Amino acid sequence: MIRQGEKVYGRESFTAKAIGILPSYNVYQKTYSLLQQSQRWSREELAAYQMQALSRLLDHAYENVPYYRRVFRDQGLVPGDVQTPGDLNRLPFLTRDDLQKNLPDLKARNYPESAFEYVTTGGSTGIPVGFYYERGASRAREWAFMKTQWDRVGYRFTDRCVVLRGYVVGSQKTGTYWKRALLGRWLIMSSHHMTEETMPAYIDRIRRFKPRFIQGYPSTAAILARYMEEHDIEPFPTVKAVLCGSENLYPWQRDLIREAFGCRVFSWYGNSEQTVLAGECEESTRYHVFPEYGIVELIGRDGRPVEGPGAMGEVIATNLTNFVCPLIRYRTMDLAISAEGPCTCGRNYPLFERVEGRVQDFIVTGKGDLLSGITMNIDTKAFDNVKQFQFYQEKPGEVVLNIVRKRTFSERDAEHLYREVSRSCGDDVIIVLRYVDDIPLTARGKYRYFVQNLPVHFSEREVVTVEHVSSDVSA
Repeated sequence: MIRQGEKVYGRESFTAKAIGILPSYNVYQKTYSLLQQSQRWSREELAAYQMQALSRLLDHAYENVPYYRRVFRDQGLVPGDVQTPGDLNRLPFLTRDDLQKNLPDLKARNYPESAFEYVTTGGSTGIPVGFYYERGASRAREWAFMKTQWDRVGYRFTDRCVVLRGYVVGSQKTGTYWKRALLGRWLIMSSHHMTEETMPAYIDRIRRFKPRFIQGYPSTAAILARYMEEHDIEPFPTVKAVLCGSENLYPWQRDLIREAFGCRVFSWYGNSEQTVLAGECEESTRYHVFPEYGIVELIGRDGRPVEGPGAMGEVIATNLTNFVCPLIRYRTMDLAISAEGPCTCGRNYPLFERVEGRVQDFIVTGKGDLLSGITMNIDTKAFDNVKQFQFYQEKPGEVVLNIVRKRTFSERDAEHLYREVSRSCGDDVIIVLRYVDDIPLTARGKYRYFVQNLPVHFSEREVVTVEHVSSDVSA
């Protein structure tokens, strides 16, 4: 892959990444053309395609990947024993710990060393891991899937787009916190310099840039939206949609962003390991899981598949496109809610009602139950005089709410806040208010609303343990 182009303060820019996939443009075009057809296939056609892709993957893994040759032998199986996606349960899960310990043996032996691109996660789960993409090709395929998702809200490559995704651009000395990329069509803005003092300049620059889309972390977009709402700033007239990903999108964030920007908020879900990808559609906020991308299972706390709409399970995913480093039945440590389909948009894709977030985004109650952060009622006047906040847990049944107060914050606000948050958490969680001067972003420019510092268990059969993480951990 070509490694040229500008850098945005130590991180490879979007322009450089886009240039990097040019040698694999044919991979992009082939994938994109497939998706234009397959998104209108019947359930039977999608199932046939998926099974054919799975058979190819399993045959390849058995013949060329030492780790999976051992797995099949240990289970007394051969690839032909997996006749349907449901038969995958005859194979064990692949955990993050497995991935770390066996990475050399997860590399396919029939690829040259030049084909492997080493990638690491940010460690937001507390367990950072490394793995391999197929150099050039993996990113090209990802672009094809992402473009297909964004097509649903009218995105075109020629559109102007503001990007708020954790980049550090500019400095206080220059007073400029943005940089043009992708031949000037994208305006990458620093998420590390968004303050009360600099926000007017951000808003002015966005308005003059006239973007058709804003792409960002939900937390970063929410900071901008909150400022606009509090200062009665009119929406940007050219913006058609806000594209949110790489973080969980909370209901209160969606409402805030939609009201401030006056447009559709479009969210997608995926992971760095490229094992699962899902996004909303033109007509629904439910997540449409790409069956061409991978096979997804939802596994309950008993280790068995969840049944029926509304059931919550851990996302177990098998990527169907990465042959250099296959990840089969990979435990994502993400939880999602199943939904009944098909969607009125006409796609016969599997559906998530919503993505509940990472396992470590859950509060552990005094009884050991898991409480989703999505249930927290943040969209309330109790937070009107709060500049920043973050939930933090290090004891079961007790949650600390770190608060950066505005000047107008009063004792009445504290009482109101305590009542509202306590009501959301229920009787089995004690809320402790703690006043702090600042809540820093993570190293990747994300704003974490909840930091879990306890070992969290979801599955009863295979315990999922989240190591201690701090508020400044990379995410």
